Amino acid sequence: MSHPHSAISVENKPEPAFSPPSTAQRAEPEGEMVDVMGGAGRWTIPLHEHGFVALVDAMPRLVPEGQTADQAVVQAARVSYGAGTKKVNEDRGLIRYLLRHEHTTPFEMVEFKFHVSMPIFVARQWIRHRTANVNEYSGRYSVMPDRFYRVEFDKVRKQSTSNRQGGEDVLNTSDAEELKTAQEFIEYLDHVEGLYKKYEKLIESGVSRELARVGLPTSQFTQWYWKCDLHNILRFLKLRLDPHAQQEIRDYAQAMHDLIAPIVPVTMEAWRDYHLSSMRLTRLEIEAIGDIARGGKGELASDNKREAAEWQAKREQLGLDAKP
Repeated sequence: MSHPHSAISVENKPEPAFSPPSTAQRAEPEGEMVDVMGGAGRWTIPLHEHGFVALVDAMPRLVPEGQTADQAVVQAARVSYGAGTKKVNEDRGLIRYLLRHEHTTPFEMVEFKFHVSMPIFVARQWIRHRTANVNEYSGRYSVMPDRFYRVEFDKVRKQSTSNRQGGEDVLNTSDAEELKTAQEFIEYLDHVEGLYKKYEKLIESGVSRELARVGLPTSQFTQWYWKCDLHNILRFLKLRLDPHAQQEIRDYAQAMHDLIAPIVPVTMEAWRDYHLSSMRLTRLEIEAIGDIARGGKGELASDNKREAAEWQAKREQLGLDAKP
């Protein structure tokens, strides 16, 4: 996903609408600056029927021509290392070093602000990430919109047998019993959406908005503005792009990833290499790998079934069970 950058000339610019204090020293940038969002007011990725993730602002918004917002990470890191470091480390190498060794503070110097429309059940998972500034649509102040999340008939998921908080394969609509269950679920959604007319009627009859809303379902759409620094966005993405995360919030996380990737491409490349697509090994797993290297079976020294299942999944990913 690429977006054009618009060059902003520093010559013959009109006087700024807002002037700095008389005691402040003003310095013009060295050369041209570019808008990391290409001059756009916002970038929006639609999701589902009524949802979207929109990037509405970024800090830094202006960067030197030929650079990206990754430059702000490098700038913050080098203030710690002192002058002269740039002669030794290239920008890309420094960013990869910082992420590889989890030096997180420089990534907090980049921020993004999003406008998001999502079902309430997605918002309640999302809000558990308590490192952002959030302002949500108020159902006390305004009437909740008539917008609900719908699940397609052939995409009703069954409860996972291995993950108590998640779903897995969809119901098989070719099977009579599972077809009936899928139909009942769709009828259930129709019923709870039908409560909206009652909600409207109660408001018209004088019930306060703050009370009338309590009967609305979590499939109702809400909106918020969500501002967060890059370090904590990456933590959010690591958890919410995981295959074990609920599919609906994974859709939102992927959209967020796609929106910021063109703005901090070096950081996102390193993050995918060292975090998203990496694997963490426990002490017991490292010992098991050593046992395999010595000709052993690589069995995990633990009687915990969940640990054993996780180790088996890692063995398969590493190809340790592949036949020669």
